[in-house]
Amino acid sequence: MSLSCFEFTDQKNQLTLEEAQQALLTSATQITHSIQLPLADTAGLSLASDIIAPINVPQNTNAAMDGYAIHSRDLADQKSWKIIGESLAGQGFKGELQTGESVYITTGAPLPAGADTVVMIEQCRVETNTVYFEQVKKIQPGSHVRQAGEDIQQGQVVLKQGTRLGSAQLGLLASLGLDQVPVHQPVKVAVFSTGDEVTAPGQSLPAAGIYDANRFTLMAMLDALGCQVTDLGILPDNLQQITQALSQASAEHQLVLTSGGVSVGDADFVKQALSQLGETRFWRLAIRPGRPFAFGHLGQNAAGQTCLFAGLPGNPVATLVTFMLLVQPMIRQLQGASCCLPPVWTAVAETLLKSRSGRSDFHRGRFSFNASGQLQVRSTGAQGSGILTSAHQGNCLIRIPDDQPDIPAGDSVTIYPFYEWLPGYRGFAE
Repeated sequence: MSLSCFEFTDQKNQLTLEEAQQALLTSATQITHSIQLPLADTAGLSLASDIIAPINVPQNTNAAMDGYAIHSRDLADQKSWKIIGESLAGQGFKGELQTGESVYITTGAPLPAGADTVVMIEQCRVETNTVYFEQVKKIQPGSHVRQAGEDIQQGQVVLKQGTRLGSAQLGLLASLGLDQVPVHQPVKVAVFSTGDEVTAPGQSLPAAGIYDANRFTLMAMLDALGCQVTDLGILPDNLQQITQALSQASAEHQLVLTSGGVSVGDADFVKQALSQLGETRFWRLAIRPGRPFAFGHLGQNAAGQTCLFAGLPGNPVATLVTFMLLVQPMIRQLQGASCCLPPVWTAVAETLLKSRSGRSDFHRGRFSFNASGQLQVRSTGAQGSGILTSAHQGNCLIRIPDDQPDIPAGDSVTIYPFYEWLPGYRGFAE
């Protein structure tokens, strides 16, 4: 695969976020194949074709309330209605109503033939096999009735190709009786961390060591995107071992992610391994956190696909931010999603937000609505690229543009809401 789409990067030190996003999306051309999967296994994946409704939803015209089914023409003349049977959910009334007749009906039960209105039970008074209605003149023809196909009509395109499946979409598909659906295959992703100082949780922490947070952050986000993830653990700062691990991972995966080892230090061997195995561009992104970021490819895998590579920064918040803003959209596109870049919002800064010119600063923030209903946002506090609590306590990223040293209180600012941009987001700390 040629990375000629990145050649413009040779003439500049740092890419803007938008340039980097476009470069990754331009590379994500090998969309995964379509497969049929059980409905329960498709959360987070994207539809490979349109879904056409095989039935009406609801299937039958039915009652929206418990009560008595009648025909509205009787309301002008009748004082009482004879009860001739009942229609229960899952077991309808088989006959047909005549003038002056009614049927007891439960919510969701099919409307009997000859009926077009349901009078809710609170308006009814029953004596033996006769029902009387309170305030007959206020009963509206057609009230408390759900028409067949009111939600979905048979033959209608319910969900379009490229739709990512979540809880609402899975429920919608289930309501159509579909137990399998065509989706794009999950992207196979290999993940490992690098660094002699990185220690696995549960092990004794050396005096100069740090626990490996990045791998777990990445795997959680990949799982939320529906990827098929292989955990390759932690690799030491050893060129031979890193090269061997990348070579082996590239054979069975479409994407390999690492964290650390892509800066300018003598022990940063990932770039060297990439130069031996495939093709790479080393980016110095014009964003903070997340300036060091490597992207390229490792040749073809066993399936004949190009194995893409992204080397994320070693600092935990920088790993989180660069995955959200760059890797996530690329994975969405590889998995056939119709929308790869989630929406951003505009909010008002509650306090002064400090930055520096030359690159976009992404503060972790908390948005809320004030008493007037205006969207506002504030920083979560200390913003160092190793301070994961700044993300835990937030619900968005706040972008300070590269041409502004700060954002004064009261000015508008762009925010990236976590529930759109952070895969697997479960809410923020109180």
